[in-house]
Amino acid sequence: MNDLQKYLSTCLLATAALLGGASPAFAADAPSLGAASEFAVLGGTNVTCTTGSVVTGDVGVSPGSAVPFTNTGCTIAGATPPETDAAAAQARTDFLSAYAALQLQSTSCTAVWGDLAGQNLAPGVYCLDAVAKAGTLTLTGPSDGVWIFLVYGALTGTDFAVVMDGGGQPCNVFWAPSTAATMTTSAFKGNILAGDAIGGSITLTGGTLAGRALANVAVTMTGASVIGCDALSDSPSCKGKKHHGHDKEHKKCNQGVGNGPEGCDPGNSNQGNPSRSNDEHRGTPGDPGRRGGNK
Repeated sequence: MNDLQKYLSTCLLATAALLGGASPAFAADAPSLGAASEFAVLGGTNVTCTTGSVVTGDVGVSPGSAVPFTNTGCTIAGATPPETDAAAAQARTDFLSAYAALQLQSTSCTAVWGDLAGQNLAPGVYCLDAVAKAGTLTLTGPSDGVWIFLVYGALTGTDFAVVMDGGGQPCNVFWAPSTAATMTTSAFKGNILAGDAIGGSITLTGGTLAGRALANVAVTMTGASVIGCDALSDSPSCKGKKHHGHDKEHKKCNQGVGNGPEGCDPGNSNQGNPSRSNDEHRGTPGDPGRRGGNK
């Protein structure tokens, strides 16, 4: 029995339930991303960001290559290599652990084969095939709902949109292709974990990704925008919401040296880079955050 047949066999009953309009039978267990949660983009060999691309969040590479990071006119609002090198090593370890944890859920999934256009899916664990995705997928569920998509093969999408409904949060969505992920002019949401040692690359051309791009090999962005989970958690729709994948409930603090809203940890120096946020980044300790934050 080949791998595809195994997936079909384990998911057969769940498929019948889905076709009958039932909700997924298996609850999703969100993995801990550990140090990887601090990154919007993380590559194993290299990250390439070209003109017209925008990344809101930190970018890291580990273990790297001869040319680990290429920025040709890309705008990055966050830390970049080599500043993130030490943290990226731990982030890579934690990302691969999370990818392995996701694979363990492959025997308890609901199969959704073919195009996802027009589907409305509740929180749960889903198995997908490698058919190119297009159209609009709606994920309906509460703010603490978790969606896991295990893709047998490559995750590809062209003009593919993921819409959150009912309060669901993009950073509680996990996509784990067995090879590469390629999104073209798509409005994509979620954490992409491309953990395969050979084919685990992510390519984003045009469009947006709201979440994280975590790859075992390379990440390439051409005219694409990546809005990391740190930035998303600071948006009005996400404030006060819990996002899975963090070791603790995430709270974004004001920028600057030693200033932050009430309840933040002691501030960290921004080390001369005003784009770095206060207590949640890897800086040297600064003055404690004061009540009320920057005025």
